[in-house]
Amino acid sequence: MKRRTAAEIRKMYKQFFSEQGHLVLPSASLVPHDDPTLLWINAGMAPLKPYFDGRVIPERPRIVTAQKCIRTNDIENVGHTARHHTMFEMLGNFSFGDYFKREAIHWAWTFLTEWLELEADRLSVTVHHSDDEAFKIWHEEVGIPKERIVLGDEDNFWEIGEGPCGPCSEIFFDRGEVYGCGSADCKPGCDCDRFLEIWNLVFTQYNKEADGSYTPLPKKNIDTGMGLERIASVLQDVPNNFETDLFMPIIQATADVAGVAYGEDEQRDVHFKIIADHLRTVTFAIGDGVLPGNEGRNYIIRRLLRRAVRSGRKLGIERPFFFQLVHVVSDIMGDDYPEVREKKDFIGRVVHTEEERFLETLAEGESLLQDTLDRLKQEGKTVLSGEDAFRLYDTFGFPIDLTEEMAQEQGVSVDRDGFMQHLEEQRERARAARQAAEGMNSERGVLESLTTPNQFVGYTQLATNSVVTALIRDNTLVERLEAGQEGEVLLDVTPFYAESGGQVADIGILQSQEGSAEVVDVKKAPHGQHLHRVRVLSGQLTTGHPVKAEVKADVRRDIVKNHTATHLLHKALREVLGEHVTQAGSLVEGPRLRFDFSHFGALTPEELAEVERRVNDVIWRDEPVEIREMDIDAAKSMGAMALFGEKYGKVVRVVKAGDYSIELCGGCHVERTGLIGLFKITSEAGIGAGVRRIEAVTGRYAYQYVRAQEELLQDAAQLLKTSVAEFLPRLERVLEEGRQLERELESAKAKLNRGRAAELANQVTVVAGIPVVSAIIPDVDMDGLRQTVDELREKLQSYVIVLGSVVGDKVQFVAAVSKDLQARKLHAGQLVKRVAAVAGGGGGGRPDLAQAGGKNPAKAREAVECAAQFVKEIAGESEG
Repeated sequence: MKRRTAAEIRKMYKQFFSEQGHLVLPSASLVPHDDPTLLWINAGMAPLKPYFDGRVIPERPRIVTAQKCIRTNDIENVGHTARHHTMFEMLGNFSFGDYFKREAIHWAWTFLTEWLELEADRLSVTVHHSDDEAFKIWHEEVGIPKERIVLGDEDNFWEIGEGPCGPCSEIFFDRGEVYGCGSADCKPGCDCDRFLEIWNLVFTQYNKEADGSYTPLPKKNIDTGMGLERIASVLQDVPNNFETDLFMPIIQATADVAGVAYGEDEQRDVHFKIIADHLRTVTFAIGDGVLPGNEGRNYIIRRLLRRAVRSGRKLGIERPFFFQLVHVVSDIMGDDYPEVREKKDFIGRVVHTEEERFLETLAEGESLLQDTLDRLKQEGKTVLSGEDAFRLYDTFGFPIDLTEEMAQEQGVSVDRDGFMQHLEEQRERARAARQAAEGMNSERGVLESLTTPNQFVGYTQLATNSVVTALIRDNTLVERLEAGQEGEVLLDVTPFYAESGGQVADIGILQSQEGSAEVVDVKKAPHGQHLHRVRVLSGQLTTGHPVKAEVKADVRRDIVKNHTATHLLHKALREVLGEHVTQAGSLVEGPRLRFDFSHFGALTPEELAEVERRVNDVIWRDEPVEIREMDIDAAKSMGAMALFGEKYGKVVRVVKAGDYSIELCGGCHVERTGLIGLFKITSEAGIGAGVRRIEAVTGRYAYQYVRAQEELLQDAAQLLKTSVAEFLPRLERVLEEGRQLERELESAKAKLNRGRAAELANQVTVVAGIPVVSAIIPDVDMDGLRQTVDELREKLQSYVIVLGSVVGDKVQFVAAVSKDLQARKLHAGQLVKRVAAVAGGGGGGRPDLAQAGGKNPAKAREAVECAAQFVKEIAGESEG
């Protein structure tokens, strides 16, 4: 048996089956395509399901792949066992109505024994007890002795409900007695580690009917799978998958960061393995467009990342580190998975951002959880309530899985049912709030009875002659609406755009011989008609009478500028930030546009400037905006992007702005990009995990925005008594003068603190043999207190220091304890907490240094004076 790298094995597998006439396909994305039944691609055959069920005919009936897969049903086992992984690679060869058992078995044997040079006498197989054909091929043709062929039952029959199914044959490698259980009955399928399953050949030959019966398939298929991680562990002669070249570079890089070695402590090694496994999964998933989030596969990636970060903390790594290891995965896998190498910088930035966000809350959440667990232990309880677990989740974003892991480590279980009950109650409150809001739409009942369609002509016309087909007031059909009344109007033809796809509704006027009405809003009725909300200005509107419907043109012009600009913005963001950017919501109205999109962190000023420049460049090129209706498949083949929230039929509307942007959209747009005039970004901010928001203005509103900025700059220049041209140099001088004054002030404060410290050092009181300094320093903030304590610590070798100050209605305390006195159970955090309690406050901190606050300034001096008594009590307890 020759040692092989994982990359060699992967390459050899593809080459071998290519020589047997198989089409080599690249790995599909981890995110399933058009398969809502799967959260992840979880097996080598999953991307090929259309070939298995006959929906699609493959280019060639023989296919070979190395497929990246994710399975997350047993995340907790990762790191604790030799072979559990969240992401793994499945080497598979497939036949769709072509070859069957004989070829599949012979090729598997040839590849293992001749290409990989495994010893034939160390290989055993299992077959289904009914599969005489497979048994004969293995025994009579391949030559495996009967004693190394194990007959199986349900473990050797593959089925998932109704549909194609069949027996399977597993191949096992004997790793030797050293891995065995010692039982005389030890054989393939035993729970010990001696016999390692390395390949499974599935012979799909039946169809399971609804009544549970099995009928032969007219075309039999082959589906095989060999785990790359497992076969690599065999060929590299290592005890577990983690010590192969797929994981060890990651483990070694982690050890370098942590400053501790792998392989010296079994419990510590678990955390190295968790980090290595989860890093691969997170890296590949983000590379396929899955950003950390709060739902579905996004939550799984967030959970894995957080679990790995916590393992890093167990290794002593307190700072962000996970992102630094992404390049290691790229180095290991990049030749065969170029998307990881191409996107490694982006992946690293996503991971770094998520790490920092998690670390900000992790310490606080862990501290609160530990306090709760300590309280439970003191009370003799072993179950953490669902309420406590939910509070951690709701307040700190602390995952329930992490709570369970931490609690389990200390022998405490979590009431998960109680947690789920609180979570469902929260969701129910949210649903109730939505229902209350939706309940405002009281006119829906009568509208459901109105099925007469109307025609929308507003893409090309802003005014049209129409007929009133229905009037509604207070959820009741009426014949007329009088002056001063409000209601809803249906027209047979309308130029008014109904709010949809982020674009707000048109406003305008309905004019008839009888009177006029202002259109203040337009929405879609249940049967698709445009429902006009109106306020009658004069006279009346009457059912069946003609009106002239006219959109307010200047408002529509502003809206269409913003809508086309939204398309240009979407494209520019994808160019500047990456193809991971997708729309997550939008608002297009007259004065502004708002665009929400997926991205992991705030845009830099340089990125914002580049996005803005690209949009304006298309505007100034004055490109034509072409709008066509076409078959949706043809639109997609052109590369058209679908916008968030839109629903598309077979025929779609394609909006193409020059050669720059092409999207499916039902909204209104300018005829040429030059009509937008100017585009200015006014703000960029985060609105949720992995979602950013840009607001911008165009046309006259962009001019107004720029003019307002100029006036602001002029006003600022006047305050500094200079011109706009000289504003920046003048501002820099003023700031430098301010910094100089701050330095002088800090120097004076430091000098004052040294003087205070010198005075206090001469006021040491010995309490129970312990040097104590306690005092109130008037009108000093917390920084001043800490600086004075630091000065005192340099002057004293052994000390307990408690200082307080009152500034306005705030009371602040700082305590410090020298290392020698900490051994006598004097703890700065506990001491300052007792002191602050006298003044109605609280706090705490480390054994050597801590701070606290109080609510009662009148008690500040009494609190500090109590410090000596507290020291005496603690010292007495220590001696006792």
